Amino acid sequence: MVTGSSGLIGSAAVRHWDAAGDQVIGIDNDMRATFFGPDGSTRWNQSQLESETKNFRTVSIDIRDRDAILDLFKNEPPDLVVHCAAQPSHDKAAAIPFLDFEVNAVGTLNLLEATRQFAPDAVFCHMSTNKVYGDAPNELPLKELDTRWEYANPEDFDGIDESCRIDQTMHSLFGASKTAADVLAQEYGKYFGLKTGVFRGGCLTGASHSGVELHGFLSYLVHVAVVGKPYTIFGYKGKQVRDQIECSDVVKAFEAFAKNPRPGEVYNIGGGRENAASVLECIALIEEIGGYKLDFSLAEDNRKGDHICYISDLSKLRAHYPDWDIRVSLKEILQQMIASAEQKSS
Repeated sequence: MVTGSSGLIGSAAVRHWDAAGDQVIGIDNDMRATFFGPDGSTRWNQSQLESETKNFRTVSIDIRDRDAILDLFKNEPPDLVVHCAAQPSHDKAAAIPFLDFEVNAVGTLNLLEATRQFAPDAVFCHMSTNKVYGDAPNELPLKELDTRWEYANPEDFDGIDESCRIDQTMHSLFGASKTAADVLAQEYGKYFGLKTGVFRGGCLTGASHSGVELHGFLSYLVHVAVVGKPYTIFGYKGKQVRDQIECSDVVKAFEAFAKNPRPGEVYNIGGGRENAASVLECIALIEEIGGYKLDFSLAEDNRKGDHICYISDLSKLRAHYPDWDIRVSLKEILQQMIASAEQKSS
């Protein structure tokens, strides 16, 4: 059972388990089109999935619809739940606070409770976010380099680990609703013994991302470069750092957890140090790989609660699941995304 099955991580999960011969049910009602308008719709990806797969079908259920979710789990109890459905925008949440919380927090509760009632032996992989840490990562000492901000202390080189606090920090309303969902998923593991795993994503990306200005930074950056639109960087001189992870590497982590679940455990998952780059460095890489020179401007004001330098420390995930690691480099990610953007714009 994959929620948000037409989205970036959800569709990668569908492809992965369908190729393995499993029956896959996707839950997706294209709420991205509601959040972001037609450009954010994932219907194109749903159609592509349904044409490519053998054992997959989509059910158009809103995860806020408790009765519909409970009925689905009762009638077709899953062995594995990959929960990716969400209102995903840091910025959009402030304009739709009720909808944001109902989708992210209440929707997650509905799925957890449906799993507990009707599929208690199932593994539940919850796609969380590094925004649960709010702006606490910004408290680490930083130094300014020519093209990026960097951690000043050697002990911070590998980035943010799971001990970073999640309260008394500014999250954005999106970060707050996702924190509620994150803690609920942990609690269903620790209190009820459900096989829940919480994955706090850095910048999740890939060629099938429906990136828009308010969500999907790298995908949208490639899109505007290829089609020749202007781009505005908000704050920090464009030197803010993100670690990019390709969606298939996220799914591989889910697979590793599903084979050996640790109930209620939390993992940071992102590109790590090797896939980390600033906005300016990503713009330079797009030009180097694809020959596209981006028309960008710098705005002084940063987004509220935004991270200045965020790199996911992957050491816990690597220690618990030594067969897992990053396989797709940042350059490979950009090559795939540029090719996809060129195909869509032609």
